[in-house]
Amino acid sequence: MLGDKRVVEPLPSDVLPDGVRSRFVDGVNGLRVHVLEAGFDPPGRPGVLLLHGFPELAYSWRRILGALAKAGFHAFAPDLRGYGRTTGWQADYDDDLGPFRRLNVVRDALGLVAAMDHRSVAVVGHDFGSPIAGWCALVRPDVFTRAAMMSAPFAAPSPLPLGTAPPAAPTDTLARDLAALPRPRKHYQRYYQTRQANPNLSRAPQGIHAFLRAYYHHKSADWPGNQPHRLAARTAQEMAKMPTYYIMDEADGMAETVAKHMPSAEEIAANRWLPEAELAVYAAEYERTGFQGGLNHYRSGAVGREEQELFAGRTLDQPTLFVAGASDWGTWQSPGALERMRDETCTDMRGVHLVLGAGHWVQQERAEETARLLVGFLKS
Repeated sequence: MLGDKRVVEPLPSDVLPDGVRSRFVDGVNGLRVHVLEAGFDPPGRPGVLLLHGFPELAYSWRRILGALAKAGFHAFAPDLRGYGRTTGWQADYDDDLGPFRRLNVVRDALGLVAAMDHRSVAVVGHDFGSPIAGWCALVRPDVFTRAAMMSAPFAAPSPLPLGTAPPAAPTDTLARDLAALPRPRKHYQRYYQTRQANPNLSRAPQGIHAFLRAYYHHKSADWPGNQPHRLAARTAQEMAKMPTYYIMDEADGMAETVAKHMPSAEEIAANRWLPEAELAVYAAEYERTGFQGGLNHYRSGAVGREEQELFAGRTLDQPTLFVAGASDWGTWQSPGALERMRDETCTDMRGVHLVLGAGHWVQQERAEETARLLVGFLKS
């Protein structure tokens, strides 16, 4: 099916901050894209494209859009292919994954930028939006003239070896080695590629609202177990040091994983970065669409790998920035990735900032500081 076949309207204004509007942009690489934007009047302002992650929405940028507009920018955030109120994508597990391949999602972004009447923009991506932002900047540096990656370092394709054919990919034994641990484990990204993942999330025993509450809490600075650090290597023993939202217990689905860390009623009432009314926006969208669209991005990494090799060895030479929460394991979940991005991929890295008091959802948990860092970068 094509996402949710029911006609969807823009988000109601009463769930949006002042100055932020919801609308649709038709004809973007086969999609009808739902966009949140601010700073659209007067026209002609420099553009900033904001790309969300999983399980999120354009709504995750609600506190950043207005700050960028106040600083003089036209900021716009789409529900990405597979998410929310954007339609035109296939939602079944057995459908073709080609439309979700990295370079086609870059086409989505490129088409939206043109439809929003910009020749060039800065691009900002969080979580899964971070590698998409990186690919946008790598493929079309003339359009995406600055790039900020958040919470997930960007891994550019490695240079091709000189004087010889590319070597065969090494056998990855991590899944087998994790399963062989005394406490058997599995990697969340591998789990998200399975047929069971969407039913587990969409029909979570605790309900989608409670599932999302526990998921967001477990990966935030509010959960005291988030004390991230560098890992020595991509081995089962090292990777198993991460919390179960990344290295899951083998017998559990993600709904069961996060249910063990559901915040108390008092903790929920005290939450200022994601109060219940705002969480309800996410829950309503995922109750309508399910999670398969977002999960398809995890499944499509190897799709189109041959065309990605066209950019092997390319670097990001435009100004770049990395921002994450100091309590975010996402920075370290791929050993060495941050250092490779900072030292090799990005030739004009303007800063690496780990924001105190924030976990994985840095632009929500510490919106004011995140906006300050972004505005400073965009105006530098």
